Amino acid sequence: MSENNLLPSGLPRIESLEMRGIVKKFPGVLANDHVDFDVKAGEIHALLGENGAGKSTLMKILYGLYYPDEGEIYLNGKPITINSPTDSINHGIGMIHQHFMLVDNISVAENVALGLKSSREPRLDLDVVSARIRELAEKYGLQVNPDTIISKMAVGERQRVEIVKALYRGAALLVLDEPTAVLTPQEVDDLFVIFRQMAADGHALIFISHKLDEITALTDRVTVLRDGRVTGSVKTSEVNKNQMANMMVGREVSLTRELIDVPVGKTRLKLENVRAVNDDGKAILKNVSLEIHSGEIVGIAGVSGNGQRPLAQVIAGLQAVQDGRILIEDQDVTHYSPAQMFDVGLSYIPEERMHDGIVKDFSVAENFILQDHTKPPFSRWIFLAFKYIADHAQNLIKAFNVKTPSRETPAKNLSGGNIQKLILARELARQPRVLIAAQPTRGVDIGATEYIHAQLLKQRAEGLATLLISEDLDEVQALSDRIIVLFGGEIMGELSHDEATPEKLGLMMAGERQENLQHSLA
Repeated sequence: MSENNLLPSGLPRIESLEMRGIVKKFPGVLANDHVDFDVKAGEIHALLGENGAGKSTLMKILYGLYYPDEGEIYLNGKPITINSPTDSINHGIGMIHQHFMLVDNISVAENVALGLKSSREPRLDLDVVSARIRELAEKYGLQVNPDTIISKMAVGERQRVEIVKALYRGAALLVLDEPTAVLTPQEVDDLFVIFRQMAADGHALIFISHKLDEITALTDRVTVLRDGRVTGSVKTSEVNKNQMANMMVGREVSLTRELIDVPVGKTRLKLENVRAVNDDGKAILKNVSLEIHSGEIVGIAGVSGNGQRPLAQVIAGLQAVQDGRILIEDQDVTHYSPAQMFDVGLSYIPEERMHDGIVKDFSVAENFILQDHTKPPFSRWIFLAFKYIADHAQNLIKAFNVKTPSRETPAKNLSGGNIQKLILARELARQPRVLIAAQPTRGVDIGATEYIHAQLLKQRAEGLATLLISEDLDEVQALSDRIIVLFGGEIMGELSHDEATPEKLGLMMAGERQENLQHSLA
């Protein structure tokens, strides 16, 4: 093989990969409808679309997890058959999953070697593996130590291990599935440098993301899917974010969120030195103090796993408070149950909507009254007021644009975005004084996100006090009057809407205290 056909890592180059006329059907769903997609060496090609548009199905076909009902795959102009991930890897195709596929309690080298034959069976060859890891890490600036235990690594470092693992297995083409979902802005910047270097060296990269800013900043081409079909494939430089959003949803989408001035009222929610521990007695919240007033949205930013979920659950009465106090309008509610918290005016949009937000087999109407079905006007004595419940459900379906065949449809049959709208409708219909919105748009499409943001801003204007917990930094910055950053269960600091920049927030998300920011940014 000539030198021109090799990557700098010594791997065979993939000049081009084409997927032609791909069709994939599931019961009642046409996931891919004659999809054409291609990527070339040295290119970063974005695959964009709403949830359910067919992106994941298409990439699972490429990686051998699904087999197409129709269509063909061509590698360097020649047809190939991919029946399994092993086939895909053997053709030089690797996949970096959104959720890391690493074993925490073993080293980087052991993770990379896992499942591969040793060069000197039956003995291990971790020294050989480590040497190759160092070679790849140096070539691509990955800064990975093969001897480090995974559990001791930061999230960004684990992402680099996943890339090394794919390269070690011979990946000349990489599928990147939401690779920035759990990274700080600085880690995203570092990762993009690596991706650009890989493309410059001749790798082909397929980049899946819902973040239009990232697609604009990183990619050469973008292909958009809607309802299983390609709606366009264009050079990224020739389209703007609004045009991409339009291609995704088939209509104009507002991507800007304007925080109009709203009179800030009295304190609705207050936490004083709140501390909580997990089942092992380890502190998961450390002396957390904050206040939220009526008419404002306070955002909580942080990399996943730094106390955001315990914070929401502590306030909602789902997690015990070890020390400190929680007050709603001067009423001490520290040890209240969830039902008691709802009675004093708290509403809660949980992070795990399918597990904590709905009863999947209940109808849409039944899910609308989960917390209140024992109270008038939804019931009288032991009898449910079916007519009132039906009218109430119909009103909420219309008011919140919940797309459902009927109010009697099981909630599990709705799309993710419509389930989230159902939960939002239920919680806001209770006219709360305080709303905890945990990851309110996670996994929902751009159209539903636009609607949910508009509702949160509408409620802010009407005086609701909202605690917004989100790992989407753009969302937190767009909607929040103030932003509090959590790291390791502690508050690193608080910035106003105007003070907050990705650089400042990123440093605090990585553990830098607010008082040290000036020195770090100098």
